[in-house]
Amino acid sequence: MLHRHLNHQRYTLAAIDDAIARGRWGDWAELRQAALSDPVLLDKIERVCQARTADPYAQRYHFWRHYAQQHRASA
Repeated sequence: MLHRHLNHQRYTLAAIDDAIARGRWGDWAELRQAALSDPVLLDKIERVCQARTADPYAQRYHFWRHYAQQHRASA
């Protein structure tokens, strides 16, 4: 995914936030695959999503937060 205002393709906190907020199915599949290969990304994903948990309408962030928690528990 090409990120706005970012000139790299690494999964930094800003890139994860952008992928969750603006990403489509393919972008999410890439993020999922990267998180499965590097469990440190699960911590980053949860950190990004934690800031949005107060908003019940931020369902993308709720989904990814639960995904990160479930996969960290099973790893």
